[in-house]
Amino acid sequence: MVRGAYTLARVAVTVRTAGTWLWWLGVVAAVPGTAVTFSPTGRRIGVMAGAALFIIAAAAAFLIRGGRHTVRAEAATKAAKSVYLQDRKVTARAWARRRRWWLAAAFVVAAASSLALPCAGGMLLGGVGAGLFARSLRLARIERGKDALLWVRPDGDPAAYQLTGIAAGDAAPGGARRRR
Repeated sequence: MVRGAYTLARVAVTVRTAGTWLWWLGVVAAVPGTAVTFSPTGRRIGVMAGAALFIIAAAAAFLIRGGRHTVRAEAATKAAKSVYLQDRKVTARAWARRRRWWLAAAFVVAAASSLALPCAGGMLLGGVGAGLFARSLRLARIERGKDALLWVRPDGDPAAYQLTGIAAGDAAPGGARRRR
């Protein structure tokens, strides 16, 4: 346990933010692919390949290393009283700011891939986002089962989860906005 005050960010909020950003960037990157008519593969093949890539990417993002949240939740310790709990918006903004260049590069690559295989790159990106969003729903189930919220230090070890009560913070289990 670390002494002194430090900040904690919600695990589910970071996963849900990643899923949301990748989903919307994938949708926006796939839409121009429907207008491409000069592709060597054709629009129908591009959309069919994109649908297959969407399903594979969503399953991979959900399953690969997805069980680690359960293992880390079992090993989680109770958060100290001196911690600062980051707001949902602050956590999401910080996540996007740290990865803005990677998000921009992924969008450009997905949009540019429409020249060879229309819509496929965007649908692949959207599939990863959908898989991460489904993973945040799995985290919601874990948090409801433990009747506690999972937090992590944004500047520390990402494997060291900490627990607070279910009413802490401004996000519901799974990282969604808390309904008032």
